Amino acid sequence: MSEVKSKIKRVSALKQRGKVLRETDPLLAVFQWGCNHMVYSGAMRMNEAEFVSDQPLILDRDFKAFAKVNVHNQYYNEQELPSKYKVKEYCPVVFKSLRSRFCEDPSDYVSSICDGEIKGGKSPGKGGGDIYYTHDDRLVIKTLTKDEVASFHHTFKQYYSYIVESGGKSLLARYLGMYRVTVNERDTYIVVMNSIRPTRISTTRLYDLKGSKVDRTASEKERSKELPCLKDNDFEEAGERLFLGEETETFLSMLQADVSFLAKHNLMDYSLLVAIHECTAEVDQPVPSIDNVDPDCTPDSIDRSENVYHIGPDLTKLKKSGAPNPHNLYFIGIIDVLTVYNTRKKAAHAAKTAKHGARAEISTVKPEQYAKRLVELVRSVLIQ
Repeated sequence: MSEVKSKIKRVSALKQRGKVLRETDPLLAVFQWGCNHMVYSGAMRMNEAEFVSDQPLILDRDFKAFAKVNVHNQYYNEQELPSKYKVKEYCPVVFKSLRSRFCEDPSDYVSSICDGEIKGGKSPGKGGGDIYYTHDDRLVIKTLTKDEVASFHHTFKQYYSYIVESGGKSLLARYLGMYRVTVNERDTYIVVMNSIRPTRISTTRLYDLKGSKVDRTASEKERSKELPCLKDNDFEEAGERLFLGEETETFLSMLQADVSFLAKHNLMDYSLLVAIHECTAEVDQPVPSIDNVDPDCTPDSIDRSENVYHIGPDLTKLKKSGAPNPHNLYFIGIIDVLTVYNTRKKAAHAAKTAKHGARAEISTVKPEQYAKRLVELVRSVLIQ
């Protein structure tokens, strides 16, 4: 009897494209899935709008457009995704234009969101919402309240026009995308922005400045954090000053234009976020000479394509400038720009004025006064 021969089937294994959904939080997992929904060439992840050819003009209808995906009764990936969810992307073509103007590569955008763990959680502020950072610290993912969503839709068209007219030279938050994620019949609104804090180098000190004095001291709970977000009174007590070198006037011009835009649209209660990198290995030890700074910790040249909010000289120029604080690098931008001076804020203004007096520097004031006061604060701490 002839020997039975068995046929061996050889299968070439396909290389895994990489794990995309890394989150145990259903909200974040669905958000990552939505951003990664369109896959191009099996490797480069692209947002759906990137396949649309560029438009010479953004029209009114583009601000009303949206892309939406509904998923019902999916059980092929129960471990990482709920069985039912929705993802809605607002104004895809408009945000594509903004990302282009902000030099945000689409594949980098989706990779930052999807190719690693999203970090963060509850916001330290009083306004509500959660703040997350992507795994590479390039992007901020913030959830919005209903009032912020309404304000966003009301001012987004004007914001886009302002960015176009200014050539993208602004300290305002750089909006890169807005989404509504529905999980367990609950809607969550999410906006994605560039991070103000530096990437690849650490943040030594972080300040949230409003130009007011009342209730503007960081709490003990906040101070106990590894990187506390300090406030106006802490900034003054520390004797902080800003040396921006040749960019001082450019910075002041951008700040004045930005706050004028916000005041024009009745917005206030925003903050100037100042992240400082001190070029020392240990903050509590003597500051070493510039030549001895570890280049892996503090680069001589800041990559402004990543650190888009870097203002002032880099380390090499500081070395030659004779600056009074030649060891500080500054990253400055305006955040939380969606608060409208409405009836509730007017009532808060009246209550705080009655409590602290008419001359007290409270944070809740009219938009024009708020803008003027913030500019005056910045002028007072700049080293010309």
